[in-house]
Amino acid sequence: MSRTHQGRRIGVVLAIGLIASCSNAPKLRTTQDLKVYQGTELPAPSRGDLTADVRPVLVGPFDTLSIAVDTSGIPELSREVQVDETGKVYVPGAGIVTVSGKSPSEVASLLESQFRVNHVRDPHVTVSLKESVSQVLTVEGEVKNPGQFPVLGETTLLQAMANAKGVTETAATDDVLVFRTVDGQRLAALYDLKKIRQGAVPDPRLYPKDIIVVGDSPTRRLLRDIAATLPLLSTPILIVSTL
Repeated sequence: MSRTHQGRRIGVVLAIGLIASCSNAPKLRTTQDLKVYQGTELPAPSRGDLTADVRPVLVGPFDTLSIAVDTSGIPELSREVQVDETGKVYVPGAGIVTVSGKSPSEVASLLESQFRVNHVRDPHVTVSLKESVSQVLTVEGEVKNPGQFPVLGETTLLQAMANAKGVTETAATDDVLVFRTVDGQRLAALYDLKKIRQGAVPDPRLYPKDIIVVGDSPTRRLLRDIAATLPLLSTPILIVSTL
């Protein structure tokens, strides 16, 4: 048997194996955390569903704040400031203020108190987070667009994958690690994207400073390499993804 013919047979066998594994994929089903509707439209979310569990945005080092101060005849108090590495900002009329770990509304209240202490009359302060470099998570590994992405509001693992433009063709979707530090302790959890997409397990929430690493599948990489090296066949080999 020629080497070329043998290579073709290997490719066919691998493709058939993938197709067979696809046929055994579990169906979407109702679980304790998921109710499945068969062929009907999902109920509309309530107003509470759309606003519940909104995670507050917190200020961190090197973030940029936009501070608007409405007071008696001192317009120059309004400005943009960058938080320093220690989590502090300097605002004329208020002095040096620690803002790291506070929400923009908490920073506004703190600045109003400081203005009053320094005899600024009737200060009304509004603070917004113009640019955040602290409230981000990192996605790397076998994704199409690795990088850091902002975490504004509730964010889940599937949303992070969408921000990273999805996984690559050689990704191991059952080997997705999430690293997180809680009270100085580094933690890690392993997730299966396929099970999350099927509704078999919940889509986990993510938080700023989380690191997501999508693993590499040696089998998928081998299949890609085989497909790239096989000569053109009169009957094409169909490789079916199990994602």
